[in-house]
Amino acid sequence: MNKHTQTTQHQLIEGVFSSEDARSILMALIEYKIQFHEQDSWSQKERFGITDEPGARRISELQTTKANLVDVIDAAGLAHKRLAIQCTIEVTPVPE
Repeated sequence: MNKHTQTTQHQLIEGVFSSEDARSILMALIEYKIQFHEQDSWSQKERFGITDEPGARRISELQTTKANLVDVIDAAGLAHKRLAIQCTIEVTPVPE
């Protein structure tokens, strides 16, 4: 197997953060993903007249994740605790 067919892992976030920094980092990532799916969904609707159901579902999932993370971050902030965040991205080539 060559390096172009294997799953690779990439460390995206690794560290201990204040609640403010954790909020900034995580909300920026989630907001970017929500905007990506909203733009893609809009594009599908404009170009083909179809609703992107998987995209809409993913937006809903991301909004739920965002709300859950806000709760965790707020609780840490109120308790004057820092947050350890580990985020690894796995990339696997798949045939078309």
